[in-house]
Amino acid sequence: MNHIVNENYKIYLITMDKSDQFWMVMDNGAREMASMLGVTYKWNAPLTRNVNRQIQIFNNTVVAGADAIMLAASDPLKISRAVEAAKEKGVKIIYVDAPALEEAVITLATDNYTAGRIAGENMFYELERVGVTFGSIGIIGVTPENRTTVNREMGFRNYFESFGRYQLLETIYTNGVPELAKQATEKYIMDNPNLVGIFSTNEGSTLGMGYALRENDINIIGIGFDITETIQEMIRDNTIKAVMVQNPFTMGYLGMAQTVAALRGLDTGPKFINTGVSVVNIDTLSPILS
Repeated sequence: MNHIVNENYKIYLITMDKSDQFWMVMDNGAREMASMLGVTYKWNAPLTRNVNRQIQIFNNTVVAGADAIMLAASDPLKISRAVEAAKEKGVKIIYVDAPALEEAVITLATDNYTAGRIAGENMFYELERVGVTFGSIGIIGVTPENRTTVNREMGFRNYFESFGRYQLLETIYTNGVPELAKQATEKYIMDNPNLVGIFSTNEGSTLGMGYALRENDINIIGIGFDITETIQEMIRDNTIKAVMVQNPFTMGYLGMAQTVAALRGLDTGPKFINTGVSVVNIDTLSPILS
């Protein structure tokens, strides 16, 4: 394939962390498109989630002469001032997965509220399938400031509003750290003898939930978000019933294309592109991921 001759734009991807596989896949998508378009590209992020460190990296990237930044905001409010300052210096901002409050050229992300409702539908289906018609359900979140996961939680909760026989417990926030999510799952199990299900809202919390359910060998319906090889194994061995799978490669790939279009002054279309979500369970695992 012939590379498109282009000005040597400097484009950066700044994600919430560098530890989740989700961001690694997004980087792959951005890198592939950047290579085709012949632009300079770099991925940077805190090793683990740290809002202040992400803002520091963002500001340093602006100082380093970025033409554009693709950003997944850890805290949409706290980073917005830095985003506003970057825009004033002419830096193009494109949001991937998680927007800040400050307006950007475009956002490429999952419709997280709808994805949360789909997770709720799958939880309800799995409970009904095993004949469980009442009980309590826990939710493991990331942080109250993380709008992407909070919207998933809202969608999930709203789906269950019409089912009075299920009690949705208070969300436990774990910063997306698997070990903390494991502890949160164990706390739900210990404190709620009528616990029938847990919904985890991101990759790290899904891993932690799965580890705890495996160790406790308990019949609780686990519904998660995002996928890794370990999560695939958890679906295969019936530890987790289903996960909502996003398209981080598409976010990175199309995000880079939109970024270069914005730098060239071309029309980038709608302000939001829904990159979609699919349900992966034991029935759909093999054809999708093997």
